[in-house]
Amino acid sequence: MAPSLTETVSLRDPTFKVPLKTDAGHNKENLIGYQYEKEAELKGTDKIAPASFPNYLPHYDHGKDADPSFPDLLPKDQAEVDEVTPFIGSEIKGVQLSQLSKAGKDQLALYVAQRRVSSNEADHDKSAFRDQDFASLPIQEAVDYAGYFGRHHVHQTSGAPKGFPEIHLVFRGADDRTGATFLEQRTNTITWHSDVTFEKQPPGTTFLYVLDGPSTGGDTLFGDMVQAYKRLSPEFRKRLHGLRAVHSGVEQVNASLNGGGIARRDPITSEHPIVRTHPVTGEKALYPCVVTRHIVGFKKEESDYLLKFLYDHIALSQDLQTRIRWKPGTVVVWDNRLACHSAVFDWEDGQRRHIARLTPQAEAPYETPFEG
Repeated sequence: MAPSLTETVSLRDPTFKVPLKTDAGHNKENLIGYQYEKEAELKGTDKIAPASFPNYLPHYDHGKDADPSFPDLLPKDQAEVDEVTPFIGSEIKGVQLSQLSKAGKDQLALYVAQRRVSSNEADHDKSAFRDQDFASLPIQEAVDYAGYFGRHHVHQTSGAPKGFPEIHLVFRGADDRTGATFLEQRTNTITWHSDVTFEKQPPGTTFLYVLDGPSTGGDTLFGDMVQAYKRLSPEFRKRLHGLRAVHSGVEQVNASLNGGGIARRDPITSEHPIVRTHPVTGEKALYPCVVTRHIVGFKKEESDYLLKFLYDHIALSQDLQTRIRWKPGTVVVWDNRLACHSAVFDWEDGQRRHIARLTPQAEAPYETPFEG
Protein backbone atom coordinates (compact mmCIF):
# COMPACT_ATOMS: atom_id res chain seq x y z
CA MET A 1 0.00 0.00 0.00
CA ALA A 2 1.51 3.34 -1.00
CA PRO A 3 1.97 5.93 1.76
CA SER A 4 0.23 9.29 1.50
CA LEU A 5 2.12 12.39 0.41
CA THR A 6 3.05 13.38 3.96
CA GLU A 7 3.40 9.97 5.56
CA THR A 8 6.70 8.32 6.39
CA VAL A 9 7.10 4.63 7.05
CA SER A 10 8.84 3.50 10.23
CA LEU A 11 11.01 0.48 9.59
CA ARG A 12 11.33 -2.42 12.00
CA ASP A 13 14.16 -4.92 12.12
CA PRO A 14 13.98 -7.26 9.12
CA THR A 15 14.60 -10.99 9.19
CA PHE A 16 17.87 -10.46 7.34
CA LYS A 17 19.96 -7.40 6.65
CA VAL A 18 22.59 -6.46 4.11
CA PRO A 19 25.69 -4.97 5.77
CA LEU A 20 26.15 -1.25 5.21
CA LYS A 21 29.04 0.01 3.13
CA THR A 22 31.21 2.17 5.36
CA ASP A 23 33.94 3.44 3.03
CA ALA A 24 34.04 7.05 1.80
CA GLY A 25 31.39 8.09 4.31
CA HIS A 26 28.58 6.48 2.34
CA ASN A 27 27.12 4.39 5.15
CA LYS A 28 24.03 6.63 5.34
CA GLU A 29 23.49 7.00 1.62
CA ASN A 30 22.30 3.58 0.60
CA LEU A 31 18.73 2.32 0.52
CA ILE A 32 18.59 0.48 3.82
CA GLY A 33 16.39 2.23 6.36
CA TYR A 34 15.35 4.99 4.01
CA GLN A 35 11.99 6.62 4.59
CA TYR A 36 9.58 7.47 1.82
CA GLU A 37 9.47 11.19 0.99
CA LYS A 38 6.46 11.51 -1.26
CA GLU A 39 6.40 15.29 -1.44
CA ALA A 40 10.01 15.40 -2.61
CA GLU A 41 9.41 12.68 -5.17
CA LEU A 42 6.40 14.45 -6.59
CA LYS A 43 7.82 17.97 -6.80
CA GLY A 44 11.51 17.24 -7.21
CA THR A 45 14.42 18.32 -5.02
CA ASP A 46 17.34 20.71 -5.29
CA LYS A 47 19.26 17.86 -6.94
CA ILE A 48 16.66 16.18 -9.13
CA ALA A 49 13.90 17.82 -11.13
CA PRO A 50 10.38 16.39 -11.23
CA ALA A 51 10.02 13.43 -13.54
CA SER A 52 9.67 14.20 -17.22
CA PHE A 53 8.72 11.68 -19.87
CA PRO A 54 9.85 12.45 -23.43
CA ASN A 55 7.93 10.40 -25.93
CA TYR A 56 10.90 8.78 -27.61
CA LEU A 57 14.62 8.43 -27.10
CA PRO A 58 16.86 6.32 -29.36
CA HIS A 59 18.07 3.26 -27.47
CA TYR A 60 21.31 1.38 -28.01
CA ASP A 61 21.46 -2.14 -26.61
CA HIS A 62 24.97 -2.84 -25.34
CA GLY A 63 24.44 -6.55 -25.84
CA LYS A 64 25.38 -5.86 -29.46
CA ASP A 65 28.97 -5.17 -28.33
CA ALA A 66 29.33 -8.25 -26.12
CA ASP A 67 31.75 -11.15 -26.47
CA PRO A 68 29.38 -14.16 -26.52
CA SER A 69 31.86 -16.30 -24.57
CA PHE A 70 31.36 -13.95 -21.56
CA PRO A 71 35.01 -13.84 -20.40
CA ASP A 72 34.55 -10.66 -18.35
CA LEU A 73 31.15 -11.58 -16.89
CA LEU A 74 31.79 -15.24 -16.10
CA PRO A 75 35.54 -15.85 -15.61
CA LYS A 76 36.12 -19.59 -15.77
CA ASP A 77 38.22 -19.68 -12.60
CA GLN A 78 35.80 -17.54 -10.61
CA ALA A 79 32.13 -17.82 -11.58
CA GLU A 80 29.86 -20.62 -10.36
CA VAL A 81 26.83 -21.05 -12.62
CA ASP A 82 23.88 -23.29 -11.77
CA GLU A 83 21.27 -23.58 -14.52
CA VAL A 84 17.97 -23.56 -12.60
CA THR A 85 15.85 -25.04 -15.42
CA PRO A 86 16.59 -26.17 -18.99
CA PHE A 87 14.85 -23.10 -20.45
CA ILE A 88 15.03 -20.17 -18.07
CA GLY A 89 17.15 -19.05 -15.18
CA SER A 90 20.72 -19.22 -13.90
CA GLU A 91 21.99 -18.83 -10.35
CA ILE A 92 25.45 -17.28 -10.32
CA LYS A 93 28.01 -16.89 -7.54
CA GLY A 94 31.56 -15.59 -7.53
CA VAL A 95 30.81 -12.50 -9.64
CA GLN A 96 30.33 -9.02 -8.17
CA LEU A 97 28.08 -7.09 -10.54
CA SER A 98 29.07 -3.71 -9.13
CA GLN A 99 32.69 -4.35 -10.15
CA LEU A 100 32.05 -5.28 -13.78
CA SER A 101 34.00 -3.48 -16.48
CA LYS A 102 32.28 -1.97 -19.50
CA ALA A 103 32.91 -5.23 -21.35
CA GLY A 104 31.38 -7.14 -18.45
CA LYS A 105 28.25 -4.98 -18.51
CA ASP A 106 27.92 -5.49 -22.26
CA GLN A 107 28.13 -9.23 -21.69
CA LEU A 108 25.55 -9.02 -18.90
CA ALA A 109 23.08 -7.40 -21.30
CA LEU A 110 23.61 -10.21 -23.79
CA TYR A 111 23.65 -12.95 -21.15
CA VAL A 112 20.19 -12.17 -19.81
CA ALA A 113 18.76 -12.02 -23.33
CA GLN A 114 20.63 -14.71 -25.23
CA ARG A 115 19.06 -18.08 -26.07
CA ARG A 116 21.23 -21.20 -26.04
CA VAL A 117 20.73 -23.81 -28.74
CA SER A 118 22.28 -26.84 -27.00
CA SER A 119 19.78 -28.89 -25.00
CA ASN A 120 22.11 -29.16 -22.02
CA GLU A 121 22.58 -25.39 -21.69
CA ALA A 122 20.07 -22.88 -20.42
CA ASP A 123 18.44 -19.82 -21.83
CA HIS A 124 19.20 -16.76 -19.81
CA ASP A 125 16.37 -14.28 -20.00
CA LYS A 126 16.49 -14.26 -16.19
CA SER A 127 19.54 -14.73 -13.95
CA ALA A 128 19.96 -14.55 -10.17
CA PHE A 129 23.27 -13.30 -8.83
CA ARG A 130 23.93 -14.20 -5.21
CA ASP A 131 26.12 -12.52 -2.57
CA GLN A 132 25.99 -9.06 -4.16
CA ASP A 133 26.73 -5.68 -2.58
CA PHE A 134 24.10 -3.77 -4.59
CA ALA A 135 21.91 -2.96 -1.58
CA SER A 136 24.79 -1.35 0.32
CA LEU A 137 26.06 0.77 -2.58
CA PRO A 138 25.58 4.53 -2.37
CA ILE A 139 22.27 5.16 -4.11
CA GLN A 140 23.78 7.37 -6.79
CA GLU A 141 26.30 4.65 -7.60
CA ALA A 142 23.54 2.07 -8.08
CA VAL A 143 21.56 4.51 -10.23
CA ASP A 144 24.59 5.30 -12.37
CA TYR A 145 25.31 1.60 -12.80
CA ALA A 146 21.87 0.77 -14.16
CA GLY A 147 21.83 3.92 -16.27
CA TYR A 148 24.46 2.34 -18.50
CA PHE A 149 21.75 0.04 -19.88
CA GLY A 150 19.25 2.75 -20.83
CA ARG A 151 17.36 5.84 -19.73
CA HIS A 152 15.95 5.35 -16.25
CA HIS A 153 12.23 4.80 -15.95
CA VAL A 154 10.50 6.85 -13.27
CA HIS A 155 7.44 5.02 -11.99
CA GLN A 156 4.21 6.97 -12.06
CA THR A 157 2.94 5.89 -8.62
CA SER A 158 5.48 3.93 -6.59
CA GLY A 159 7.53 4.78 -3.52
CA ALA A 160 11.17 5.80 -3.93
CA PRO A 161 14.02 7.04 -1.74
CA LYS A 162 14.14 10.80 -1.23
CA GLY A 163 15.64 12.47 -4.28
CA PHE A 164 15.93 9.25 -6.29
CA PRO A 165 12.69 8.68 -8.21
CA GLU A 166 14.58 6.35 -10.57
CA ILE A 167 14.43 3.63 -7.91
CA HIS A 168 11.14 1.75 -7.69
CA LEU A 169 10.57 0.34 -4.21
CA VAL A 170 8.51 -2.79 -3.62
CA PHE A 171 7.55 -2.60 0.04
CA ARG A 172 5.24 -4.63 2.21
CA GLY A 173 5.20 -3.84 5.91
CA ALA A 174 3.60 -5.48 8.92
CA ASP A 175 0.21 -3.86 8.32
CA ASP A 176 0.10 -4.46 4.57
CA ARG A 177 -2.97 -6.34 3.33
CA THR A 178 -2.01 -6.79 -0.33
CA GLY A 179 -2.24 -10.57 -0.18
CA ALA A 180 -5.50 -10.55 1.75
CA THR A 181 -6.99 -7.99 -0.63
CA PHE A 182 -6.10 -10.17 -3.60
CA LEU A 183 -7.71 -13.20 -1.99
CA GLU A 184 -10.94 -11.39 -1.17
CA GLN A 185 -11.74 -11.38 -4.88
CA ARG A 186 -9.49 -14.11 -6.31
CA THR A 187 -8.29 -17.62 -5.54
CA ASN A 188 -4.58 -16.76 -5.88
CA THR A 189 -2.18 -13.80 -5.82
CA ILE A 190 -0.37 -14.50 -9.11
CA THR A 191 -0.39 -11.71 -11.70
CA TRP A 192 1.89 -12.38 -14.67
CA HIS A 193 3.22 -9.21 -16.27
CA SER A 194 6.13 -7.37 -17.81
CA ASP A 195 6.87 -4.03 -16.19
CA VAL A 196 5.20 -0.75 -17.22
CA THR A 197 4.25 -1.89 -20.72
CA PHE A 198 1.96 1.13 -21.00
CA GLU A 199 5.09 3.21 -21.68
CA LYS A 200 6.07 4.09 -25.25
CA GLN A 201 9.46 2.54 -24.47
CA PRO A 202 9.08 -0.22 -21.86
CA PRO A 203 12.16 -1.56 -20.06
CA GLY A 204 14.78 -4.05 -21.24
CA THR A 205 17.62 -5.18 -18.94
CA THR A 206 16.15 -4.83 -15.44
CA PHE A 207 17.59 -5.14 -11.93
CA LEU A 208 15.69 -6.27 -8.82
CA TYR A 209 17.56 -6.53 -5.53
CA VAL A 210 16.56 -7.39 -2.00
CA LEU A 211 16.99 -5.09 0.99
CA ASP A 212 15.27 -7.36 3.49
CA GLY A 213 12.51 -9.92 3.55
CA PRO A 214 10.66 -12.69 5.34
CA SER A 215 12.43 -15.85 6.42
CA THR A 216 10.28 -17.75 3.94
CA GLY A 217 7.79 -16.68 1.30
CA GLY A 218 7.66 -13.68 -1.00
CA ASP A 219 9.37 -15.41 -3.93
CA THR A 220 9.21 -14.08 -7.49
CA LEU A 221 8.15 -16.20 -10.47
CA PHE A 222 9.54 -15.72 -13.98
CA GLY A 223 8.21 -17.03 -17.29
CA ASP A 224 9.95 -17.42 -20.66
CA MET A 225 7.95 -15.58 -23.33
CA VAL A 226 10.17 -16.71 -26.21
CA GLN A 227 9.46 -20.35 -25.46
CA ALA A 228 5.79 -19.49 -24.89
CA TYR A 229 5.72 -18.10 -28.44
CA LYS A 230 7.53 -21.12 -29.87
CA ARG A 231 5.06 -23.54 -28.25
CA LEU A 232 2.22 -22.19 -30.38
CA SER A 233 1.47 -23.77 -33.74
CA PRO A 234 2.96 -22.10 -36.84
CA GLU A 235 -0.49 -21.11 -38.08
CA PHE A 236 -1.42 -19.57 -34.74
CA ARG A 237 1.88 -17.68 -34.55
CA LYS A 238 1.30 -16.42 -38.07
CA ARG A 239 -2.12 -15.06 -37.07
CA LEU A 240 -0.67 -13.21 -34.09
CA HIS A 241 1.77 -11.31 -36.26
CA GLY A 242 0.50 -7.89 -37.22
CA LEU A 243 -1.82 -7.66 -34.20
CA ARG A 244 -1.38 -4.73 -31.85
CA ALA A 245 -2.80 -4.21 -28.38
CA VAL A 246 -3.49 -1.22 -26.16
CA HIS A 247 -1.63 -1.13 -22.82
CA SER A 248 -3.03 1.26 -20.21
CA GLY A 249 -1.52 3.02 -17.20
CA VAL A 250 -4.81 4.67 -16.26
CA GLU A 251 -6.01 2.01 -13.84
CA GLN A 252 -2.72 2.01 -11.92
CA VAL A 253 -2.89 5.77 -11.37
CA ASN A 254 -6.54 5.62 -10.31
CA ALA A 255 -5.79 2.84 -7.82
CA SER A 256 -2.91 4.83 -6.35
CA LEU A 257 -4.95 8.00 -5.91
CA ASN A 258 -7.90 6.09 -4.47
CA GLY A 259 -5.55 4.52 -1.93
CA GLY A 260 -4.01 7.80 -0.81
CA GLY A 261 -0.93 7.54 -3.02
CA ILE A 262 0.44 9.82 -5.69
CA ALA A 263 0.49 10.23 -9.45
CA ARG A 264 3.64 11.82 -10.83
CA ARG A 265 2.01 12.53 -14.19
CA ASP A 266 -1.16 12.03 -16.16
CA PRO A 267 -1.48 8.36 -17.15
CA ILE A 268 -0.99 7.26 -20.74
CA THR A 269 -1.87 4.36 -23.02
CA SER A 270 0.34 2.87 -25.73
CA GLU A 271 -0.05 0.41 -28.58
CA HIS A 272 2.44 -2.45 -28.88
CA PRO A 273 2.63 -5.58 -31.03
CA ILE A 274 1.37 -8.84 -29.52
CA VAL A 275 4.64 -10.42 -30.71
CA ARG A 276 7.83 -8.38 -30.30
CA THR A 277 11.35 -8.95 -31.62
CA HIS A 278 14.52 -8.62 -29.56
CA PRO A 279 17.00 -6.20 -31.18
CA VAL A 280 20.11 -8.26 -30.37
CA THR A 281 19.07 -11.91 -30.49
CA GLY A 282 16.33 -11.54 -33.11
CA GLU A 283 14.11 -13.84 -31.05
CA LYS A 284 10.35 -13.29 -31.00
CA ALA A 285 8.41 -13.22 -27.74
CA LEU A 286 4.79 -12.95 -26.68
CA TYR A 287 4.06 -9.53 -25.24
CA PRO A 288 0.64 -9.45 -23.58
CA CYS A 289 0.43 -8.10 -20.04
CA VAL A 290 -1.98 -7.53 -17.19
CA VAL A 291 -2.34 -3.90 -18.34
CA THR A 292 -3.22 -4.97 -21.90
CA ARG A 293 -6.77 -3.73 -22.42
CA HIS A 294 -7.77 -4.82 -25.92
CA ILE A 295 -6.50 -5.87 -29.32
CA VAL A 296 -6.73 -3.12 -31.90
CA GLY A 297 -9.40 -3.77 -34.54
CA PHE A 298 -11.06 -6.65 -32.66
CA LYS A 299 -14.51 -6.54 -31.14
CA LYS A 300 -14.57 -6.82 -27.36
CA GLU A 301 -15.59 -10.47 -27.27
CA GLU A 302 -12.94 -11.40 -29.84
CA SER A 303 -10.23 -9.48 -28.01
CA ASP A 304 -11.17 -10.87 -24.59
CA TYR A 305 -11.20 -14.42 -25.94
CA LEU A 306 -7.76 -14.21 -27.53
CA LEU A 307 -6.15 -12.41 -24.61
CA LYS A 308 -7.59 -14.95 -22.17
CA PHE A 309 -6.09 -17.77 -24.21
CA LEU A 310 -2.67 -16.10 -24.15
CA TYR A 311 -2.88 -15.39 -20.40
CA ASP A 312 -3.92 -18.99 -19.70
CA HIS A 313 -1.14 -20.30 -21.94
CA ILE A 314 1.43 -18.31 -19.96
CA ALA A 315 0.00 -19.21 -16.55
CA LEU A 316 -0.34 -22.94 -17.24
CA SER A 317 3.11 -23.39 -18.80
CA GLN A 318 4.98 -24.22 -15.61
CA ASP A 319 7.57 -25.98 -17.75
CA LEU A 320 8.55 -22.50 -19.02
CA GLN A 321 8.85 -20.93 -15.57
CA THR A 322 11.28 -20.64 -12.71
CA ARG A 323 11.01 -19.41 -9.12
CA ILE A 324 13.51 -17.23 -7.28
CA ARG A 325 13.77 -17.33 -3.51
CA TRP A 326 15.15 -14.11 -2.12
CA LYS A 327 18.25 -14.43 0.05
CA PRO A 328 20.49 -11.71 1.49
CA GLY A 329 22.56 -10.18 -1.29
CA THR A 330 20.42 -11.49 -4.16
CA VAL A 331 20.18 -9.46 -7.37
CA VAL A 332 17.92 -10.70 -10.16
CA VAL A 333 18.70 -9.42 -13.65
CA TRP A 334 16.28 -10.17 -16.47
CA ASP A 335 15.16 -8.88 -19.83
CA ASN A 336 11.66 -7.45 -19.55
CA ARG A 337 11.27 -7.85 -23.31
CA LEU A 338 11.60 -11.63 -23.12
CA ALA A 339 10.41 -12.66 -19.65
CA CYS A 340 7.32 -11.94 -17.58
CA HIS A 341 7.10 -12.31 -13.81
CA SER A 342 4.82 -12.32 -10.80
CA ALA A 343 5.25 -11.64 -7.11
CA VAL A 344 3.98 -14.27 -4.66
CA PHE A 345 2.06 -12.92 -1.64
CA ASP A 346 2.16 -16.04 0.50
CA TRP A 347 3.35 -14.89 3.94
CA GLU A 348 1.07 -13.41 6.60
CA ASP A 349 3.32 -13.24 9.67
CA GLY A 350 4.05 -9.50 9.57
CA GLN A 351 7.61 -9.80 8.34
CA ARG A 352 8.68 -7.00 6.06
CA ARG A 353 9.56 -7.48 2.39
CA HIS A 354 11.59 -4.65 0.90
CA ILE A 355 12.96 -4.87 -2.65
CA ALA A 356 14.30 -2.22 -5.03
CA ARG A 357 14.10 -2.16 -8.81
CA LEU A 358 16.18 -0.28 -11.37
CA THR A 359 14.35 -0.20 -14.67
CA PRO A 360 16.27 1.14 -17.69
CA GLN A 361 14.01 1.73 -20.67
CA ALA A 362 14.69 0.10 -24.02
CA GLU A 363 13.48 0.60 -27.58
CA ALA A 364 9.86 1.01 -28.59
CA PRO A 365 8.54 -2.55 -29.15
CA TYR A 366 8.52 -3.70 -32.76
CA GLU A 367 8.06 -6.93 -34.66
CA THR A 368 9.79 -8.42 -37.67
CA PRO A 369 8.00 -10.45 -40.37
CA PHE A 370 6.67 -13.89 -39.50
CA GLU A 371 8.99 -16.82 -40.17
CA GLY A 372 7.33 -20.22 -40.11
